[in-house]
Amino acid sequence: MVARWFTEEGGEEEFRLLGTRCTACSSVSFPREDAFCRNPACGGGDQTEVPLSKRGRVWSYTDCRYRPPAPYVFDPDVPWRPYTLVAVELEAERMVVLGRAAPGVTPGDLSVGTEVEVVPGVLDEGDGTGPATWHWRPVEAW
Repeated sequence: MVARWFTEEGGEEEFRLLGTRCTACSSVSFPREDAFCRNPACGGGDQTEVPLSKRGRVWSYTDCRYRPPAPYVFDPDVPWRPYTLVAVELEAERMVVLGRAAPGVTPGDLSVGTEVEVVPGVLDEGDGTGPATWHWRPVEAW
C-alpha cells in the first residue's frame, strides 16, 4: 500500500485520494507534497492534507497490452493481463490524476468526458489483499 496517498478506513463510500493544499496559494498537489509548494509562482507555505474530489471526468485513456520494460520485474509464473489506464480531470483541484480502470472496465466503456469515481483497488485481484491502490470506475454504468 502507498502510505498516506488515500484514506484507509470507511470502505468504498468513504474512499478518497489524499493530496496537500498550500496555505499561501491554495494549489493542490497529488501525490502529496508535505515539504514545499509545487507551484513555481508561489513563495511557499505550509501544506495541509486534503481529500481530493471523489468524482472527475475522463481526460484521456489507453489500453495497455504490453509488459513494461526493464527494470520492472515480473514473475514468469503469473500471466500478464492487459489493463486500461485512465487520466481523470478533477475540476475543483484543477489537476489530472492517472490510475488504472477498475477490473472489468475496458476502453469500450470509456470516452473523453465520461464521469468516473475513485474506488479502492488492489494491484493483483487474486492475492486477497485489501486496498493497495486506487481505480477509476464509470459512475453511470456501475
